[in-house]
Amino acid sequence: MWKRFLVVLAAAMLVLTVGACKKKEETPIPQTVPGPGIVMPVGETQIIVPESVKEKWSAVTITIEDKMTRKTSDVTINLGDEYTVPGSNLKIKVGEFLPDFKMRGNIITSSSDEPNNPAVRVTVFEDEKEIFRGWLYSKFPAIHPFQHEKYGLLLKEGIKKG
Repeated sequence: MWKRFLVVLAAAMLVLTVGACKKKEETPIPQTVPGPGIVMPVGETQIIVPESVKEKWSAVTITIEDKMTRKTSDVTINLGDEYTVPGSNLKIKVGEFLPDFKMRGNIITSSSDEPNNPAVRVTVFEDEKEIFRGWLYSKFPAIHPFQHEKYGLLLKEGIKKG
């Protein structure tokens, strides 16, 4: 009796296992409506650099890591300028610097001109092809980091006008 029960149980488990391996259809993710007090971005994101920030900051220092040699170097790049990583086909274009990065809805700005949450927007090109466009955060480098098999980029600091 036990042998028969075990054979039936094993057969049922085999049927269930084989059935579980079949590809399941993907269920669409339902679209939800945000609740009260939640601001959802509508339209394009706007970057607003306050005048006090423009008057105080002129450049950023970015740490470039060569992952193959594990060497790092710091380079200072003026806001709005480009920098080609020596010995590579990688070009970094520096955009806006926000010393106190803040995002609310579709507005990105700086809460103050003090370096409380420094971030810089960069665009990275490889062989003249854009491979990254985003923000580097000095205090939170793991948020949306630049990912490349050979190079790493980190925002070290903002440079005040001198």
